[in-house]
Amino acid sequence: MTTALADSAIMLRRNVKHMLRYPSMTLFMILMPVLFLLLFVYILGGTIGPGGGAGHAGRGAYATFITPGILALTAVAVTTSTAVSVASDMTTGIAARFRAMPIARVAMLAGHVGGAVIQTVLGMVAVTAIALLVGFRATANAADWLAAAAILIMFAFALTWLAVALGLAAKTVESASNAPTPLIILPFLGSGFAATHSMPTAVRWFAEYQPFTPVINTVRGLLTGGPIGHNAAIAIAWCLVITLGSCLWASRRLRRGRG
Repeated sequence: MTTALADSAIMLRRNVKHMLRYPSMTLFMILMPVLFLLLFVYILGGTIGPGGGAGHAGRGAYATFITPGILALTAVAVTTSTAVSVASDMTTGIAARFRAMPIARVAMLAGHVGGAVIQTVLGMVAVTAIALLVGFRATANAADWLAAAAILIMFAFALTWLAVALGLAAKTVESASNAPTPLIILPFLGSGFAATHSMPTAVRWFAEYQPFTPVINTVRGLLTGGPIGHNAAIAIAWCLVITLGSCLWASRRLRRGRG
């Protein structure tokens, strides 16, 4: 275990160095959710915000409503780069080099996961700062902020492991870049940008039972003082299921020798 942790730390340092040497990818991952936030608040917020979204107060209220969904979208934004990075390692021969070295195999994947979570946290901090500037207002205390951050990091960790598994399963780097794309749609088909009760029956059923909705509802309730109900327990359960399933899938692909 000590060796695996030490090897994972080295692989994490490798991924952090890649982030520092190629900051454009990190900036793009941060820019995407920020652009969505600005688009929805300033272009669509006047139409679909509370009370018709009229005026600064309406846009501020809508910014408060959608910010949890944008934070969840930030976790999705990093999955593409993670899947591509894993697929690149597997197809360029560096993974074969690592296998020939006396290091724990899990360290190869742990480094990608750790680096992606760091990127996600940086993105969420940036999104929160921009959201505060455009009208997001939270009523949370320090404990609520920490709880919301914990839920978001757990969710990011789960999605990152899913991205790693998708990268290992991909045949090429190009296909790896497309594999996480369906995840981007899920926050829009959930409670991220509109209340689920306003949706048609079939869409509402899907929105209420997919993993993004309980995560978004939990974060929204913690930050704005709204009801949470069973959402926190469901969100944690989804995070555990996605993480465990993705870890098993990734481990199986890695043992088979080609991602």
